[in-house]
Amino acid sequence: MSLHFPLRPALLGLSIAVASLAAQPAAAQFYWSPPDMSAPALTDTTAATALGLPGANAAEIKAGLAWNLRAALNVAALQCQFEPTLLTVDNYNAMIAHHDAELDAAQATLLGYFQRTVGKGRAGMSASDMYNTRIYSGYSTVQAQKGFCQEAGLVGRKAIFADRGTLHDVARDGLASIKKSLVLAGEQFYGLPGDDYAVALPSFDPKCWKKGVLEPVCHQAYNEKVGIKP
Repeated sequence: MSLHFPLRPALLGLSIAVASLAAQPAAAQFYWSPPDMSAPALTDTTAATALGLPGANAAEIKAGLAWNLRAALNVAALQCQFEPTLLTVDNYNAMIAHHDAELDAAQATLLGYFQRTVGKGRAGMSASDMYNTRIYSGYSTVQAQKGFCQEAGLVGRKAIFADRGTLHDVARDGLASIKKSLVLAGEQFYGLPGDDYAVALPSFDPKCWKKGVLEPVCHQAYNEKVGIKP
């Protein structure tokens, strides 16, 4: 006796399942349980410190936010190509094209900041150049590369869909997370192998040793320390 099952509903269900999977964008998954990179948005006060712009006014803070995000995404475009699904190169190029006017204005505003705080002419220009070098170096990482690249990919995607003239808002919300990701934080489900391993050793107090042999009292204390029952 042969059994017959309705084929069309089964194929329809399969096609829906495949379509739903295909609709999901590809994303890099470095961890089973990723570290928490969330961080509060930067205020003008915290941004002045985080961006290294003491005494900056509101317009200069906005410029610094946009310019620092440009630097972070530029570094990501260079360092994160090992994982193509992050689209860090495409996101950076699209961000530059989409927000070019705001970035040009930010560069000019930051130059004005350094000319105001350091000095006009060559002194301000030199300070501006050194600032650019410093922020680019600040976003470069080796040990924390995976976390940085993942956060930069997320923030970069937000940047390319933000309205023109609002790149500083994306930076205000996302730069703190990017900076947090520069500190090594690995797998949260399994932990980092060996990081929580500690060797339990007996006391090395000279009173505990006699001719290279651990004294009974100290030996008992060591057994209690490691949980060995007599």
